[in-house]
Amino acid sequence: MLDATELTSDPDLAARFAESAHKILTDLVRAGAALGWVEPPSRDEVSKLLDHVVSAANAGDAALRAAYLDRQLVGLGYWLRYARPTHRPHADLEKIAVDAAAHGHGIGRALTAALITDARRAGIEVLTLDARGDNGNALHLYRSLGFSEYGRLPDFVAVGTCRYDKVLYMLDFRQEEGCAS
Repeated sequence: MLDATELTSDPDLAARFAESAHKILTDLVRAGAALGWVEPPSRDEVSKLLDHVVSAANAGDAALRAAYLDRQLVGLGYWLRYARPTHRPHADLEKIAVDAAAHGHGIGRALTAALITDARRAGIEVLTLDARGDNGNALHLYRSLGFSEYGRLPDFVAVGTCRYDKVLYMLDFRQEEGCAS
């Protein structure tokens, strides 16, 4: 399990990261995975996204984790700090993607747990995420790691003619600080 610094410090892994991530994301989206795309993303889109996440991680505004098995990428995930000044103490977990061949081996759990640890270390107060309502495995994983549902938008996610709930989760790291709500 590598973070952004470890990943970019290995020239061989860094050179192959975007291409490997693109393959995982493309395969998952083609199979109907709930990753925010209806059609598989282009190589350029994935490369730009990952460059942005790595840059944000280097600035302390994100965390990226990459899971490898025998130097082959099998999963990735990241969170980004909110840009709005009043939301800067918080971050959004945006993608957890595990190669279909590696499903069921705890990689998604390990990625998410590592990103939660990274968020705590970065001083994030609330880590949020949203998930498609039919993604039962992901919803169960998030609840088992301490996330709680704080909202649901019925039939909000459109995939062709199908509609799914958008389920909003949060993991609150704050201590009582005495500030008025």
